[in-house]
Amino acid sequence: MGRASLMVLILLTTGFFFATYNLVAMIMHYRSIGKWTHVDSDGQIFLDPVTEMPEDAKTEKIAKMPFHVALTATDAPYSKWQCRIMYYWYKKKKELPGSEMGGFTRILHSGKPDNLMDEIPTTVVDPLPAGLDQGYIVLNRPWAFVQWLEKATIEEEYILMAEPDHVFVNPIPNLARGGLPAAFPFFYIKPADHENIIRKYYPEEKGPVTNVDPIGNSPVIIKKELLEKIAPTWMNISLKMKKDQETDKAFGWVLEMYAYAVASALHDVQHVLRRDFMVQPPWDLATGKNLIIHYTYGCDYNLKGELTYGKIGEWRFDKRSYLGGPMPRNLPLPPPGVPESVVTLVKMVNEATANIPNWDTE
Repeated sequence: MGRASLMVLILLTTGFFFATYNLVAMIMHYRSIGKWTHVDSDGQIFLDPVTEMPEDAKTEKIAKMPFHVALTATDAPYSKWQCRIMYYWYKKKKELPGSEMGGFTRILHSGKPDNLMDEIPTTVVDPLPAGLDQGYIVLNRPWAFVQWLEKATIEEEYILMAEPDHVFVNPIPNLARGGLPAAFPFFYIKPADHENIIRKYYPEEKGPVTNVDPIGNSPVIIKKELLEKIAPTWMNISLKMKKDQETDKAFGWVLEMYAYAVASALHDVQHVLRRDFMVQPPWDLATGKNLIIHYTYGCDYNLKGELTYGKIGEWRFDKRSYLGGPMPRNLPLPPPGVPESVVTLVKMVNEATANIPNWDTE
């Protein structure tokens, strides 16, 4: 364990800290309260109520800017089969026109190698000390990134933070602009609705709560040097939030997402919000030019193709049905009338499982 990791671990067990790094003047200059940008799938920039896109970030890129794809994972069967599908589609899309995808790393925070080391490029890091995650395993994500950034040799200047339940539906370009990271805006991340809680971690002297972007850490494409500064703060705020009962109750399973958003704001890092970064079936009906399918929600339908969300459908696709091991090959396709995004997801899962050797291995 390196000196920086050791210092972080000591701080984890003895208290929490807030890093207050000064980022480059360019990033400071880009923060402009009052507008919020997003960019659609055709590259058009629109203004929304929070931050304004800097003029020099709107210019077209000339040279390719490859990014490293990284995700955190455990050695549980449930995590493994998702990583295998995700890596299959990474390889399929990486070399296509329009892709700027570079290398790939599965950051395995189990503390020991597993049986996918030869199949998927993997770096093994330590989990949090026993009991520190309080049963919320996602708290290991920022700690895993802190360790990986310290120990790995990453050739690319940019990093895409992804997750095991992502399927790359189109080749992904580098969406970052003018040094600003790119992120997907989540409709359920609402910092302004939780101002009293956010202020526990983001003091008034830093500015309005609207400086905190409505994002999580994934998907995000960000410069490596920025992530190196944000990651320790993200980790410590995550742990502090989990320890605070009011925050834990309010944020629940998205607590770590809020922690990343707050940590970024503390470093005066603004994200360009890309709605075309990702779709989330069953709520998003079509893949179109979007880049990632995120299958975090269960998809339940009756045989008429009608959504029965909250009730197990006559036809269903839900990753949680396969907690103990990989799903069977050749899953049945949804009935007529089910949205294209769901149909595409199942077809892509079936293609991956049909072509991954020894798929039934846990």
